[in-house]
Amino acid sequence: MDIARPDLKKKRNRQLMIWAGVAVVVVAVLVFAVSRLKPAAPTVDRSTVWTDVVKRGPLVRQVRASTGSLVPREDSIELIPAQTDATVVRIRVLPGAMVTPDTILLDMTDPQLEQEVLNAQLALKAAEADYKSLQATLQSTLMDKKTAAAQVSADYSQDQLQAQTDKALYDLGVISGLAYQKSKGTADQLTTQHQLSQQQLDVNQKAIEVQLASQKTKIDQAQALLNLYQRQAGALQVRAGISGSLAPLATPVQVGQHVTAGTSVAEVIQLDKLKAALQIAETQARDIQIGQPASIDTHNGVIPGHVTRIDPSVVNGTRTVDVMLDGPLPPGAVPQLSVDGTIDLERMTDVVYVGRPALGNENSTVTLFKIDADGKGATRVPVKVGRASVNDIQVLEGLKEGDQVILSDMSRWDSVDRIRLD
Repeated sequence: MDIARPDLKKKRNRQLMIWAGVAVVVVAVLVFAVSRLKPAAPTVDRSTVWTDVVKRGPLVRQVRASTGSLVPREDSIELIPAQTDATVVRIRVLPGAMVTPDTILLDMTDPQLEQEVLNAQLALKAAEADYKSLQATLQSTLMDKKTAAAQVSADYSQDQLQAQTDKALYDLGVISGLAYQKSKGTADQLTTQHQLSQQQLDVNQKAIEVQLASQKTKIDQAQALLNLYQRQAGALQVRAGISGSLAPLATPVQVGQHVTAGTSVAEVIQLDKLKAALQIAETQARDIQIGQPASIDTHNGVIPGHVTRIDPSVVNGTRTVDVMLDGPLPPGAVPQLSVDGTIDLERMTDVVYVGRPALGNENSTVTLFKIDADGKGATRVPVKVGRASVNDIQVLEGLKEGDQVILSDMSRWDSVDRIRLD
């Protein structure tokens, strides 16, 4: 017969409760210990990151254009305006063609100008006829004056001779003093008339010169007007004026179009006189100075150059910088050709530098992953950087020569201070 033992049941229950409490405490300790452990460093494929080694030496600070193109220099453009109101009747050359100074680009017509040329020709002939008529009239008048003066001169000579003879006879007592005085008076009177006739001839000669010069001015005016109309008529055949390439106009002219005087009908560009117009971010353009060296990559060769102008205005966050090309252009270089440009700002000597990281601006503090000596891991370190170039940046603090760092964008690992490299 079984005997009930309630004390044993209580003892077993008490042991179960103790073991359960111990288990709870152990689990709590394990949870606390695990929570205190740092997460394992994530693994990054080494082939997917871009690395560089910190170096010491000279560093050339450069800025690179976001975009750039070849454009004509100011002295290489020949913009041809219409000289008069006219109508386009023929287009001989299309944009892109090579032309010489005498190449006829298009023909225009202006009936009113043709009439003006004819009128000017007739006006010139009339002025020349008037000049010849006046010249003949004045020469005839002058001949009459000269004839009268010649008669006075002859009388003057004869009376002077008579006066000298009468004086000799008077001295010899052959004639009376009254006769001598009469002869002398007549000679003196003709002397005065002779002088007046000579002065009258001089005045008449000068008057003729003035009248002919006045009439000659009318001829010159008629000739100048005719020359003007003839030049305008010649300009109806629009010529290139210089050697180069015919450029397209913003508003091209068409056959049958009536254009007013001053309207641009053609534009010629000398292809050997191009410059580079670079678009530089306004934050980088502040250090650019006139005369700084530059290099222009036309994708068919690199041309040296120098900065000649910095546009003071900012458009879409960029400033235009003009670069004069110091070398010959490669074949195929044309206006609006896309180019890449780099400008040298300064040459620094004996500086610690590294490749420019994907994230981080100059004169700031950035964080980079420095690779361990065994190459199996990398630790995040703060790095103070200074002045930057296109591909490199100066290191002021945080790294030393020979250190290897990751330059790729590591923003996805911002939550960790260490990574493993596989």
